[in-house]
Amino acid sequence: MVKHNTDTNGIGYEWEYAKVKDDRTIWQKIIMGIYNPSSHEFLGRSAKSWGGILLFYAVFYSSLACMFAICMKVLLSTLNDNTPHFTLSSSLIGTNPGLGFRPMSPNVEDGSLIYYAADNATNVEAWTTELDKFLAVYKNKTLLPDKGNNQQKCGYNMPPQKDKVCEVSLANMGPCATEYKYQYHKAQPCVFIKLNKIFDWEPEFYTNKTDIPADMPQELKETIAQRMKHELFTIWVTCDGEAPADKDNIGPVKLYPQDGFPGYYYPYRNKRDYLSPLIAIHFLNPKRHTLINVECRAWAKNIFYKRSLQNREGSVHFELMID
Repeated sequence: MVKHNTDTNGIGYEWEYAKVKDDRTIWQKIIMGIYNPSSHEFLGRSAKSWGGILLFYAVFYSSLACMFAICMKVLLSTLNDNTPHFTLSSSLIGTNPGLGFRPMSPNVEDGSLIYYAADNATNVEAWTTELDKFLAVYKNKTLLPDKGNNQQKCGYNMPPQKDKVCEVSLANMGPCATEYKYQYHKAQPCVFIKLNKIFDWEPEFYTNKTDIPADMPQELKETIAQRMKHELFTIWVTCDGEAPADKDNIGPVKLYPQDGFPGYYYPYRNKRDYLSPLIAIHFLNPKRHTLINVECRAWAKNIFYKRSLQNREGSVHFELMID
């Protein structure tokens, strides 16, 4: 190809260049891009260049892997499978246990509401099934890590042996049992509550009458007064309506197997086969077609009570409505 040009002074000159035409097909260009036999390059790089790159990244990522392994080793050396690193006041959970309840609705939107129609068998079965699932490990010890072999029968005068835990029996739950459908079909439902687990936390009991708080319900005060000395090592529990209207609508309640958590279940130390003790709250005659706000509270000298929608302590709240 020849090109003519003239500079600004009118002096003419010419120059020419030649461009070799590339007659290769697209496929040939792709093959040549993968491997060039004339330069012995693979994907545009020689074997020496590829070797240098691979060696660099091998050393780089091996160094990263070693650093990560060292960090994980140091971190894991500070952890214990059975004991948390931070406990009690140094942990996020703190030293003030709350309560939990079951059954809970499978629908997240329902929150803490237990709502069903007593005459609707499907409704009743939905709630009793949730309780059956929750109580499965209590009924069938083979579901536990050590098949229940690490459990023993306990009592106020028979604490657990070293490295053993106390079994939780459902034999004395009265009508709050699966064979009675937990009384849901009779509009007298049972709700199970438990104390939340805090590692190494030990309750302080009301063993002296002078320590009993003024706001403790009179009925519980009378119960404590009638108990034998060794039975005072109990975390007591009361349940009632929250507001005056709720107190009128809730009706009588009965607790099974007793009105507190025995002290021999504590402290919790994450031993094999440990199960939290349970209390079944049996609502004998709650007013139907009415929303009832229920509050259950735990009583011990070092369980501090706070009623708050955002940060409830020492108690649990749920709503009950039966059609």
